[in-house]
Amino acid sequence: MTAVDRTTVERPPRAPRRTKRVVAVRTSLTAWLGRPLADFHLLLAIFGMLTVLGLIMVLSASAPGEVAEGASAYSVFKKQLLYVGVGAVMFLVVLRIPLRTIRHGSTMAMLVSVILLVLVITPLGTVAGGAQSWFTVGPVSFQPIEPAKLALALWGAHVLVTKRALLDQYRHLLVPVVPAAMLLFALVMLQPDLGGTITLGVVLISLLWFVGAPMRIFGIIATAAVTGALVLAVSAVYRLKRVQTFLDPWSDPQGDGLQALQALYALAEGGFFGKGLTNGSSKWRYLPNVHSDFIFAVIGEELGFIGCLLVLGLFALLAVVGLRIAARNTDPWLRMVSATLTVWLVAQAAINIGYVVQLLPVTGITLPMISSGGTSVVTTMVVFGILASCARHEPEAVAALRSLGPGRVGGVLKLPAPEAYKPPPKRRPSRPSTPPRGRKAAPPPVDERRMAGRHAPPSEYRRRESRKAGQDRDVRSRRRDGR
Repeated sequence: MTAVDRTTVERPPRAPRRTKRVVAVRTSLTAWLGRPLADFHLLLAIFGMLTVLGLIMVLSASAPGEVAEGASAYSVFKKQLLYVGVGAVMFLVVLRIPLRTIRHGSTMAMLVSVILLVLVITPLGTVAGGAQSWFTVGPVSFQPIEPAKLALALWGAHVLVTKRALLDQYRHLLVPVVPAAMLLFALVMLQPDLGGTITLGVVLISLLWFVGAPMRIFGIIATAAVTGALVLAVSAVYRLKRVQTFLDPWSDPQGDGLQALQALYALAEGGFFGKGLTNGSSKWRYLPNVHSDFIFAVIGEELGFIGCLLVLGLFALLAVVGLRIAARNTDPWLRMVSATLTVWLVAQAAINIGYVVQLLPVTGITLPMISSGGTSVVTTMVVFGILASCARHEPEAVAALRSLGPGRVGGVLKLPAPEAYKPPPKRRPSRPSTPPRGRKAAPPPVDERRMAGRHAPPSEYRRRESRKAGQDRDVRSRRRDGR
């Protein structure tokens, strides 16, 4: 090739460096997500970040209000730190308990939850925030609706998986899960606690969805939910005011609309980067329930759009990881439990953020792991422990942990090796019962040699028949000679 020819040859265009970097990052991320314990490590990261963010924001949101009331600035934060410590211990305990034991104990947990919900509406319960939904023993309070949600998820999945061969029939699909859930709804509404009823409904719908219930069931549930919401909104004055405030919060800006408007003002003042941690003004008694129901408004004011995006990203990542755990498991109970618990947490976060930004009416549902609340935080940490245990029971994770050891995290926490899933043995068909005597004559005896010969090839069958006929002739001739 001449020099002129070399100059005329077209060279392929080089890929830009940015494209190469994107491809390299995507390849490495795909490879990391393909590791056996990727879901477990991601769940631990989400758990840790939500815990730290929750403690920081509870301290920042509650300190001014406590000081204004003459209490210590760290009083709410100390209680929250105590509950987080209890929840962390429960998280480690749940990681050590075999999931088979948790499944077998779900029936007892459901029974205990019903008993507690009955007792809380008796004089043993304490009224707080207009609802009799607490047990108070000294400085410690306990809300039984939170563990009742978890018990319904575990027990409902256990019943539906046990009856999965019969779920094509409506009576086996709906009974006893739906009647038990309706009993919980009734007990919670007697307190009354509309937010708890909504989250219980989310758990029930998730169970029916992931078990594969027909769409007409969800149409009936949606119709009943809308009808019930309208009836409840009209039957109580304070619920009707909430609906009116949601539709037009500016009609009473200093009364019923104060909370909703102050939340919007806080989000607007935060801008893109926020005012800075502890520099928000809404927590200085401008926004009621700021460290519990409306803590997302404080996040938007102090950390700005970046902080809100961080919270949304963490819950979106939780949804992806939780559903990925459900998809990668082979045990049907683990699949249903992990998916239901994930939908419960993400839906509760979406409802809380929705009414803070005026997309939904105020229902009093807390933001999981971030809002202050003892029972809510402890229960949510237990849910994270169950999800983490489900992640360790993925088939690839079980194989890796049993062959390569517990790993760094498992070694530090001294977690036992998970058990591989063993499908239940198939039931053998029962022997048919003996027919009653005297009704049907016994069949004549069968010549086994002749019947066996009928299944042979035609030539072999003729050969056997001729041999048998010759033997019969020999026997008859011998008898004649003997006579």
